[in-house]
Amino acid sequence: MKLLEERILRDGKVKEGGILKVDAFLNHQMDIDLFEEMADELYRLYVTENVTKILTVEASGIGIACIVGQRFKCPVLFAKKTKTKNIDGAVYSAEVESFTHGTTYKVIVSKDYLLPSDRVLIIDDFLANGAALSGLAKIVNDAGATLVGAGIAIEKAFQPGGEMLRKKGIRIESLARIKSLREDGGIEFC
Repeated sequence: MKLLEERILRDGKVKEGGILKVDAFLNHQMDIDLFEEMADELYRLYVTENVTKILTVEASGIGIACIVGQRFKCPVLFAKKTKTKNIDGAVYSAEVESFTHGTTYKVIVSKDYLLPSDRVLIIDDFLANGAALSGLAKIVNDAGATLVGAGIAIEKAFQPGGEMLRKKGIRIESLARIKSLREDGGIEFC
């Protein structure tokens, strides 16, 4: 998606260790106009899949997921990183390692909100090593629901996650695919 690529080039910052900082518009301060354009594109890509539920992981994907949920006119569900007192009853869970944070989380989704009849579209801000997407796919599978695919804002194609998950048969549509992040701050797209 050219608009997102242009925004990444204008406002993104390359940090040491393969980190792309896009918090000015994507995952801290959110540009809702950009999110609407992204949601329109993801809707176009998945409109024929009869999506009944959008699933993301706490917290950076929630903003995009909500706008995508509006397009599909369906609920948005996010996997929580901690069990809170207001989640009672049974949950689906998966271990998820965050590339950016260098931390492993056990994410959970209440069994009340993910049903075998659901057709799930996973939405996330980044795809790097594929841990979050793998964990969410496991939760969808554990629920007996159908995973129709994943919509990713930015995929770091130079990391193994996208290729690994596509080989497992998961449809992934990434709006911007990055081929390389250079130490001089340069960004090259696929």
